Amino acid sequence: MAVTILKSELPSTEIDISDLKDTVASILAHVEREGDIALRHYALKFDGRAPESFRVTPQQAAAAASELPSEVIEELDFAIEQVTAFAKAQRASLSDLETEIAPGTKVGHRLVPVASCGCYVPAGRYPCLTSAVMTVVPAKVAGVRRVVACSPPGRDGSINRGILYTMYRMGVDEIYCFGGAQAIAAFAYGTDTITPVDLIVGPGNRFVTEAKRQVFGRVGIDFLAGPSECVVIADESGNPDVIAADLLAQCEHDPNARGALVTTSPALARRTMAEIERQLSERTTAETAGASWSRHGLVAVADTLDEAVAYVNDYAPEHLELHVSDPRDLMRKLENYGSLFLGEMTAEVFADKIAGPNHVLPTGGAARYTGGLWVGMYLKAVSHMETDRAASLKLARFAETQAHFEGMDAHRFAASIRIARFSAEG
Repeated sequence: MAVTILKSELPSTEIDISDLKDTVASILAHVEREGDIALRHYALKFDGRAPESFRVTPQQAAAAASELPSEVIEELDFAIEQVTAFAKAQRASLSDLETEIAPGTKVGHRLVPVASCGCYVPAGRYPCLTSAVMTVVPAKVAGVRRVVACSPPGRDGSINRGILYTMYRMGVDEIYCFGGAQAIAAFAYGTDTITPVDLIVGPGNRFVTEAKRQVFGRVGIDFLAGPSECVVIADESGNPDVIAADLLAQCEHDPNARGALVTTSPALARRTMAEIERQLSERTTAETAGASWSRHGLVAVADTLDEAVAYVNDYAPEHLELHVSDPRDLMRKLENYGSLFLGEMTAEVFADKIAGPNHVLPTGGAARYTGGLWVGMYLKAVSHMETDRAASLKLARFAETQAHFEGMDAHRFAASIRIARFSAEG
């Protein structure tokens, strides 16, 4: 593959994560053992407060609207409508199934929503007001009966008002004001006042991610999300100023965020790198965005678009923008990405905020084997089958032979008893 790297990421330093694993394991065990008492312990330790109850009342949630500008409410309502419309379209594309695969043998599946889910809503450096929308809306559309959401408190000891408004507006069944690994523990194990859930979704910091990893199996999880990523594929038609703006928008998430440009134009690559430095001087978030770009920014030049596609398919980014003359043609060749944005008019930041597609997406190469959060993640495809007498006899004879060869005598007998009974009836 002929790809030339003009700017590479700094070598990663090996991080000893044993302390992280041990710390999280200790928090999980503490909450599993002592429940609400442990939650108050960590609330006092990390947030400087230990309330009697972590649950936000419906009245408190409803009051959030009075503390928001009307234009913010309008935009949040629009985001909820957009994400709901897309989730409903996704749900409509899925259906129960039953078919006869052989004479007398009917098989099928039903799509059944999980009974309950816990939506973790981060509120870190820049609380994203639509974070709850992305996890709650598809759960509601899927038909989850009990949707629980939690978010860490801000300096005033309460959930960000914009986030709280969306939770109330979407009809979250239970809202809790706490975060961290202890929130994941409460979702997984339950406490005296919190009933455990079946599925945990939503991104978070490294403690939250590690906690999700450790409770997986006890409960389901969506996936393990790391620092955000955005890759741009561009040909000579790309605009350096737009590409630079989109990459820096991703970089300002976190010093560990990753932005990358893969282009067939060396001139565009150089102009974009210069434009990034120029735009950084104008951004109020330059400290974070600049650190991200300096450490993790990547610029690569490919000889052809096919080579650029091969490089990006191997990279498997969370977000992928196509700044090329024919983005839909290129889309057919791309396989590994969380969410795709076609053409320079389609900014990744639209999906981050209000557009409709989910912004909870796979990172760190996970797009090789999974897509992002969607309505189907809250549904279980549970299968069933039914056989008539002739089909039962046929299958029983095959099963009897196989089980005998395997030495599974109880399996063999469960088949042979049907052969004896249904043959006699015939």
